[in-house]
Formats: sequence, structure tokens, C-alpha cells
Amino acid sequence: MTTPATPEPAPQALTGIRILSLSLNLPGPAALQRCRQMGATCLKLEPPPPATSGATGFESGITGDPMSLYSPTAYRALQEGITVAAVNLKTEAGQTALHAELAQTDVLLTSFRPSALRKLGLDWDAVHARYPRLSMVAIVGAPGAGADLPGHDLTYVAENDLITGLELPATLYADMGGALMASEAVLQAVLLQRQSGQGSFREVALSDAAAHLALPRTWGATLPGTLLGGGHAGYRVYPCLDGRVALAALEPHFAKSLCAVAGLPWRGLDRMLEADTHQAIASFMAARSRQTLEILAREHDIPLHTLC
Repeated sequence: MTTPATPEPAPQALTGIRILSLSLNLPGPAALQRCRQMGATCLKLEPPPPATSGATGFESGITGDPMSLYSPTAYRALQEGITVAAVNLKTEAGQTALHAELAQTDVLLTSFRPSALRKLGLDWDAVHARYPRLSMVAIVGAPGAGADLPGHDLTYVAENDLITGLELPATLYADMGGALMASEAVLQAVLLQRQSGQGSFREVALSDAAAHLALPRTWGATLPGTLLGGGHAGYRVYPCLDGRVALAALEPHFAKSLCAVAGLPWRGLDRMLEADTHQAIASFMAARSRQTLEILAREHDIPLHTLC
């Protein structure tokens, strides 16, 4: 019997592409990490930390990214497989080191405000004039004229009505959504480079990323009382005997299985909108443990996930 050949690894979309990132904090480094995972060769330049702010040129191993303070675990994960060096862009030596890299780079990734880029001589007009084949992806807070205004993930999420009460969001939605959009912009820039032989400029606004994540709410799809906003008894979070259960029995075949398990006659979608159905399923969940509910879900093909 012939042993099947080991399949060749799938080619990665960004193999052979060099990306230089000047981005700090979360969105830019997260985008750079995704590009590395797609095969790109990635270099990240960080400013020297305050104790060595007079340093010039490259100093391997020195960290000047605030993310290393906010979350050392996140910082380490984001640097995996990335070449990281420190450079003071406000010095002549730092500028020389930067431009030596730009001369062999395909895509420049930044997260400075436009006014800061101009001071560093890194606005798009200056970069494109000097390196016509180089593309640039600029991560900003808000698009266009708002790009110089201060803001952070929390303000962009709040701006798009994604905060309820006084609790902070469970994750950094605008930052991580912006990272996805920025890695997508890198792919777009590379495709355009291959088509035209010229570099292009793409702006990614974190407020736009938050707005994109908020679209279901903007459309009214997740407003309270709608099918996806708690109106459907099979699509809710319920308390159970020893925790909570996130129930997602939305499609009719899932909802029918849920009703069968809960001892409710099936009458189509109308059944799932009725107040007594909500109460019956709430009582069913409250009387059972997470383990019991997980077993029932596997046996009856019901999508749910239990929580503490």
C-alpha cells in the first residue's frame, strides 16, 4: 500500500513582501502580526524608552512601545516572529536608519497622527515622491479631517453606541477591528502594486472599524426586542443552576429541538416570540446544571455555550 505524500504547505499571500511598521500600542502591531502570519517579512521600529531617549539609530532589544506597560503578555505575543529594533526618528542617525529600511520596503505601516508624520517627513506626498513603489497604510483614529483629533478604542466604541451601563467592553473592539482592516489594506496595497507597479496610500480609521462592528445595531437588527436582541426565546443568555447559558437556537430546526427538550409543542417562529415560551425556557435552564445542559445540547444538536 502506498503511503500518501505529505501535502505541500499552502503558499502564503504575503511571502516575499517586506513590511516596515512604526505603529505602537495595539492596532498596528496586531495588523503586523497578521501580515507575518501571511508570510510577510516584518520589521517594527520602536522609540527608545524614556531612560535612553537620547539614543540614535538601532538598538536591538530595547522596547519603547507603551503596550509593553499596558499588557506585557499582549506585547510579547504581538512581537512573535517580528524583528524589533529601537530608533529615535527625531535624530539624524535615526532618520538615516529609517530611510535605509524604507528603500527596501514594500509597505510602510504607521499609526501616528498626520501632523506628527509631517514633522517626521513621512506624510504620503513626501514618502511617495522619494519611494514611488512603496505603499503606505496609515492607521488613524478618525477619517479625514478628524485624524488629528485625540481618541482611543473606548471613545470610538462609545461613539458608535456599543457601550451599555458603566462597565468597560469585554475587549478592545475598535483596535482589533482596525487591525483586521489594516491587514486587509496591506493586502489591497500589495495587489495594486502588482497591477500598477506603483505604491498607493490607504487610510484605516479606528472609528470606522467600530462603526463597521456596530452595523447590526445601526440596522436595528440587535435592538432590544428584535429577533437578535432578546425577542427570540432561543437566542438569549439565561441563568442556569450553576452559572449561565448562551443559547443560540435561532434557526427553526434548532428552535424545534430546543422546544422538544423543554417539553414545549412546536408552533413555528411565533412560538419562540411568545412570553410564555421565554418563561418556560428560562425555568428549564434555571433548573439544570451547566454539565446537564451541555450533554443535552450534544445529544439534540442545540447550539449553546455555558458560562460561569
